This record gives sequence, structure tokens and C-alpha cells, in this order.
Amino acid sequence: MLTIPLAIGAVLAAGSAAAQAAPGQPRAQAAPERQQPTVGLSTAPQVLQFPDAGTDRYVDQLQRAAERETARLAAEAAERQREAERIAQEEAERLASRPSAVFPTIGALTSGFGPRWGTAHSGIDIANAIGTPIKSVTDGTVIESGPASGFGLWVRIQQDDGTIGVYGHIDQSLVSVGQQVRAGDVIATMGNRGQSTGPHLHFEVWQPGGAKMDPLAWFGSRGVSVPQSSRS
Repeated sequence: MLTIPLAIGAVLAAGSAAAQAAPGQPRAQAAPERQQPTVGLSTAPQVLQFPDAGTDRYVDQLQRAAERETARLAAEAAERQREAERIAQEEAERLASRPSAVFPTIGALTSGFGPRWGTAHSGIDIANAIGTPIKSVTDGTVIESGPASGFGLWVRIQQDDGTIGVYGHIDQSLVSVGQQVRAGDVIATMGNRGQSTGPHLHFEVWQPGGAKMDPLAWFGSRGVSVPQSSRS
């Protein structure tokens, strides 16, 4: 029973002796204690903060902004619609007030349709200065614009009733083949080209079959009278 206490005392003595270094001998240093690395991240959950995010106030601000933008876009659309309607109304009124037929120019009516100097005069002559504007008498399509035998230079227009309007002895043509014209559009200027005795417009009306008719009678059927300034 005494053996165990003696053994324990021997172990303790040996440990104490080993801890004391002999004179002149360096003392053994204890191994440094290893430290656990420090982790910088917190394990607690992080919550991002936004001003007013998720609050009734924030949602209300977004809703009001959306409502303002919607109202602005609706107002702009309504204004564009009103402007389009105004333009369409003005165009409709302009077309309604526009005549379907007009007299081709102004000047002195110097020759009518029928016999003249032993030959048939197939149109009417209206005399005025070179450069006087000449208008299309109806809506139509230009079918010829250029040189013509006897007329020097002419324009021919397929008119809205199927007839053909012929404008001869012109000085300048202002239209081209295929162009759409309306009654009253300026298509040429008065000239003195071809077989002409002075500046004037020679105007004819050809029926679809080619027969030539009295322009004054044709104007009368369209409700167009000869202007006072165009009478001889």
C-alpha cells in the first residue's frame, strides 16, 4: 500500500528536477500555445436597409408617380388626337369648297369653236401675255407633256369625266406624264409656240372616242361660265 505514494512522489520529483536547468545551461522554453485563427465574419444574419423600402409610404410614392405618368401620357395622346381631327376637318372643308371645274386662264377670248378661215377650229383661244398661268380645268392625270406638231408645246390631261383636255401653244410645261393634278392647279404658262399668231392658249376637249367638242358647251355643263375678263 505504500508503493503507489512513493511512485507518485518520484514522478513529481523528476519533473521538478527537469524543470530546473543546471548552472550555465539554457533553460528549456515551453512550446508556445497555438492560437485558433480568428474568423472575421459574423454568423449573425445581415439585413440590407433601404430608406422607406417595403413601407406603405414608399409604395404610395411609387403609385402616385405611376399615376402622374399615366395621366401625362393620356393627355398627350388626347392632344394628338384632337390635332389630327382638326387637320382632317380642315382638309374635308377645303375639298368640299374646292370647285370641280375651273376656266383654264384669264385673257381675251379671241376665237371660239367651229369654222374659222375656211377650216375647223377645234377649240377656243384665250389671248394674254407670255407667262400667264394656265390651270388644269378638272382633277385628272397628265398623259402628255412636251413638243406637239402645230402647237409647238402642249399638255394633255385625262380629265375626271373621261374626256381629255388639250392645252396648246404653251411657253412652259410645269407638269410631267403620270402626275396627278386637281382643278385649279397651275400646269403651264401661256406662250406663242408653234403655228400661232400671238401669245394665247388654245384649249380643246376631246371625247373618249376622239371626237372634239365645244369647250364652252362642256364648261356650261359643268357649271363654269366664261369669266368676264376672258370675253373679247
